Amino acid sequence: MAVKIVDASAIAAFVFAEPDASRIEIELSGHRLAAPTLLPFEMSSICLKKLRAYPADRDNILARFAGYADIPIDLYPSDPDSIVETARATGLSAYDASYLLLAAQMSAALVTLDEQLRRAAEKL
Repeated sequence: MAVKIVDASAIAAFVFAEPDASRIEIELSGHRLAAPTLLPFEMSSICLKKLRAYPADRDNILARFAGYADIPIDLYPSDPDSIVETARATGLSAYDASYLLLAAQMSAALVTLDEQLRRAAEKL
């Protein structure tokens, strides 16, 4: 089974049933998923932002977030020096650079809704 690297924007679209959820589900279907170890922190941050923006939807947001734990995603550590170098070379944030770096290391496609990250991944 081929591996795809998935970032928080793509997983959040799927988890929180955002407009691109169907497209992301199709892109990820039949693939083993991988991400840097920072993914759970980013997903928690996204959940918190949604809770703050939509306090009346608290129960729904938390229920959807709980479903995130059911998605099988292999997490991989990243080398901080390599992240810094990749971020510097590409102009990406360190967070985004970690996804790009993992995609390069695993020779895997990167699934993201972030346009800058997507463009950088196309250059791999």
